[in-house]
Amino acid sequence: MEYQAYFQQNREEHLKELGELLAIPSISALSEHKGDVLKAAEWIADSLRRAGMENVEIHPTDGHPVVYAEHLHAPGKPTVLVYGHYDVQPVDPLHLWETPPFEPSIRDGKLYARGATDDKGQVFMHIKAAEAILKQEKELPVNLKFCIEGEEEVTSPNLPGFLESHQDKLAADVILISDTALLAPGKPAICVGLRGLCALEVSVFTANTDLHSGTFGGGVPNALHALVSLLDSLHDEKGRVAVEGFYKGVPELTAMEREEFAKLQFDEDKLKKDLGLSSLYGEEGYSFVERTGARPTLEINGMYGGFQGEGTKTVLPKEAHAKITCRLVGDQDPQDVIDKIEAHLHAHLQPGATLEVKATEKARAFTIDPADPMLQKAADAYERIYGTRALFTKDGGSIPIVETLSRVLSAPSVMMGFGLPDENLHAPNEHFNLENFDKGLLTIVEYLKSL
Repeated sequence: MEYQAYFQQNREEHLKELGELLAIPSISALSEHKGDVLKAAEWIADSLRRAGMENVEIHPTDGHPVVYAEHLHAPGKPTVLVYGHYDVQPVDPLHLWETPPFEPSIRDGKLYARGATDDKGQVFMHIKAAEAILKQEKELPVNLKFCIEGEEEVTSPNLPGFLESHQDKLAADVILISDTALLAPGKPAICVGLRGLCALEVSVFTANTDLHSGTFGGGVPNALHALVSLLDSLHDEKGRVAVEGFYKGVPELTAMEREEFAKLQFDEDKLKKDLGLSSLYGEEGYSFVERTGARPTLEINGMYGGFQGEGTKTVLPKEAHAKITCRLVGDQDPQDVIDKIEAHLHAHLQPGATLEVKATEKARAFTIDPADPMLQKAADAYERIYGTRALFTKDGGSIPIVETLSRVLSAPSVMMGFGLPDENLHAPNEHFNLENFDKGLLTIVEYLKSL
């Protein structure tokens, strides 16, 4: 295979270039890294130019910039828009990293660095796949565009506006995204569903000051007691969310969908062992993959208040706080879910306490019919390289911009991921298995040529 030889010959140089990108601490959530995020955008733009892409532009936004590029010399052929992101998550806790997060290193066939799998490594593969085709064949088999943003890790606040105002520039027949994972080594997957998201911060207040628990305990409300009671009311004893109307818009799983989930042959016992758990937990009547791929959730992500130092402090805290996120499916409306949770919280608040609720993130769920020809061709491309046809899966996570991209540009989103579930994305020691770097390059070339 000519491309296999090409990528093997250039592998060392490609990994060196990728290492340069990974060394840039482009953490979009931290304002002190604003200059680094811009530096990463400039690096992506330069890489696209070197690859042979044209009209490369860095578009400023109210936050971090969007990088655009195109190569439109295939009249009558489909137009592919590659979407990805060059920003990364914060690196805390730093002491758990075996090697510094922005000093890329290769160990046991894995490339370690923040952003290695999410999403710099996967974006880089698309640039190099396009470069390879142009160097080998002097032309691309499709019209190709790139839209690479710097705010995905902070829920893409400025990209929807950019999409709306640049619809003609970004128009495409298919949106190609690599920001997901294979099921397991050698088992490719194409995600046809992502859960939506909404997030809230809840604060409970009681007295106007912390109080001595001996003098006041048992006679006045305790903010932590009130918060715990409130959070406990959010689920019933069978793991269902107890908020009235929460399940509005949630489709019941069809027999065919349950059959597809069963094909994944997910080993729940192995998961329990790997996580050191005696049992799993969740909504009664559903398997683990059904709960995490196709059912909505309400999770408490953090709670705090009162004395947390060493030793004992006999105090009744005047305030307590919690962070809640929900994963949404089907036609659940994020704002409607937030409104219903807030109403539930007010209705179940203990006497003597007051409540504040602040909504933060909101995103709708995304689904696509796996019968779409663009997805079928992607599954075929995986089969030709991996020897196994990709399964169509639903991912429990959220990539909020995917639904927006598909809706605004009226094009199917094909999520061809090359990561693995255990690559520590968002965690210390993030890494990318280089076997999938090698096979991913070939798969992307195969897919573009098949269109």
